[in-house]
Amino acid sequence: MPTLKKSALIVAAIVAAAITLLLAALLTWDWNRSRPWLNDKVSQAIGRDFAIRGQLGLSWHRPPGGTGWRGYLPWPRLTASDVVIGNPVWARQPALASLDRIEFDIALLPLLRQQIAIPSIALVNPAIDLERRADGSVNWSFAPQSASSSAWTLKLERINFASGTIALTDQLKKIDAIATIRPAGNAVEVGALLDKNAPAGAGPAYGFAFDIAGTYNKAVVKGNGRFGGVLSLVDASQPFPLQTDLRVGDNHIVIDGTITDPGNLAALDLQLQLASGSMAHLYELTGVALPDTPPFSTSGHLTGRLRKADSLFRYEKFSGKVGGSDLAGTLEYSTAGARPKLVGDLRSERLLFADLAPLVGASKTDAPPADVKLVPGRAIPVTPFRTDRWKAMDADVKFVGKQIIRGAALPVNDVSAHVIINDGVLTLDPLAFGVAGGTLTGRIALDGSADPLRGKFTISARGLRLKQLFPTFEPMKTSFGQVNGDAALAASGNTPAALAATLDGEVRVLLNDGVMSGTLLEQAGLNVANIVLGKLFGDTPVKINCAAAEFIVKKGVLDSRVFALDTADALINVDGTVNLGTEQLDLNVHPHTKGFRIFSLRSPLYVKGTFKNPQVGVAIGPLAARGAAALGLGLLNPFAALLAMVAPSNDSDSPCPSIIADANKNLKKTR
Repeated sequence: MPTLKKSALIVAAIVAAAITLLLAALLTWDWNRSRPWLNDKVSQAIGRDFAIRGQLGLSWHRPPGGTGWRGYLPWPRLTASDVVIGNPVWARQPALASLDRIEFDIALLPLLRQQIAIPSIALVNPAIDLERRADGSVNWSFAPQSASSSAWTLKLERINFASGTIALTDQLKKIDAIATIRPAGNAVEVGALLDKNAPAGAGPAYGFAFDIAGTYNKAVVKGNGRFGGVLSLVDASQPFPLQTDLRVGDNHIVIDGTITDPGNLAALDLQLQLASGSMAHLYELTGVALPDTPPFSTSGHLTGRLRKADSLFRYEKFSGKVGGSDLAGTLEYSTAGARPKLVGDLRSERLLFADLAPLVGASKTDAPPADVKLVPGRAIPVTPFRTDRWKAMDADVKFVGKQIIRGAALPVNDVSAHVIINDGVLTLDPLAFGVAGGTLTGRIALDGSADPLRGKFTISARGLRLKQLFPTFEPMKTSFGQVNGDAALAASGNTPAALAATLDGEVRVLLNDGVMSGTLLEQAGLNVANIVLGKLFGDTPVKINCAAAEFIVKKGVLDSRVFALDTADALINVDGTVNLGTEQLDLNVHPHTKGFRIFSLRSPLYVKGTFKNPQVGVAIGPLAARGAAALGLGLLNPFAALLAMVAPSNDSDSPCPSIIADANKNLKKTR
């Protein structure tokens, strides 16, 4: 027994001596002698040159805050100066990363669990130079690790990051910029730009601040901001706070919010402000060519959830301006369904067509767009409808606007529209707006999933005031007349011309107390009517007591069931057809004088030819005889029926009822 006890004491003494010698060796060893070996091993591991070019040392320290016996177990602290990680030979800079100094502690006990626990790591003046070439190769991609997994894990708790720089040259994204990082305590308060009422110190903790300068898509980049601590990037489930005030060329961007999993942009929750001199300048940001617009700005709350199958973005309670136009509301974009879907509720106090025309592909002037295709000798375009866009995305957007202004044209007010796109079917229901003191209401349905496209249109006009329809026409300024009408049409075709050639339905229009002249008709583009008016009345403006038209439309042919005008000197009846498919005119104009009033032309007229080349002449023979019969048999009853259909019941000022009543009395006397 004494021998056994003595042996144990000897073994213990040997172990203690070994530990003492080991500690002495560790404390006295010149670790700089290990640099070549360490540099070589790390270089082999990462497939890139690695070098500690300064001092390498090891010291021991008691762990901060340690209690019990663990407080007496020292941690090794490794320090290295002038550390460099090399770049590939093709890179513009020799080093990918460099550090003036790196210092970190290692907790010993976790090593027993095969865990490398680093409670803190300090970096002094880190500099990182990132580069991507046009072929997609990058300098931050290292040699692949061994296929076999390691049982060792790394736990990094805290990084002390004083200041440093990150440079990025990206030939694919056309970025050449450098950011200087510093402690967040010196950060510019970007959040004050977004919420001036926010209390000081409110919101998430920010680890670092930055200044950035360079170019993006050849546009000058300059800005600053702040972001969360570096270690908040490790936990992908935690929102990463970000604030920035950035200028890219003419674009000004202010962001305040959080990004979850920034590497993959898993989620966004940002207050966003964006302003620019033109939407065309957004090319510098997006690479997408947008039309040239007046200066614009927008501000709102952007949230998003990015997933492979069901991403969702919501831009809520935003307000914006384009030139003198305003737009506000909420938009939501989702990819969860069979097709992406845009849902929104928009409103506007004032929209100027000149501001928005470039966005919808329209011209700011009355000239037709350059992409409109016409067949020689034809008037109706043959430009194909772009229904493929309707099939790419669904939509459900409501819009309410108080006023839309289009240059010298009539302003439109109280607009209400509900746009629905579902699997290629575009519907506007309802579509309503005020114009010229009256209202236009309707429903439009276009089925772009069918080939050819199928369309249905219903439109009603009520109480359109003539003096407001033609505000610059002096003789109309004293008129109290109105225009009322209805149209219900259906068609199919992949171009406007094809739709016109297949129209079916009916059109009714009633006008009272108006004035016509050659100048007015020419301004309205009604060349045929201008020629007819000149042959009937010469150059003198003609007062219209009442005018009515009803067309039955079958396969693109408009057949005039009723087409009549009552003037001070004559009652004019028009019959015949208008073929929208061939653009052929075949109309007969029958003037009938009133009593002994002087009328410049008593003979009927014919209107032949095409829309582009109409022919108007004096008819003779049987056509003149048919004109008298048309007055007595084919006009009065349909005229009265049309009046009941489209005339407002409370329109006591309209002369049409009394005119038709007088005509009926005269008809009875002749029977």
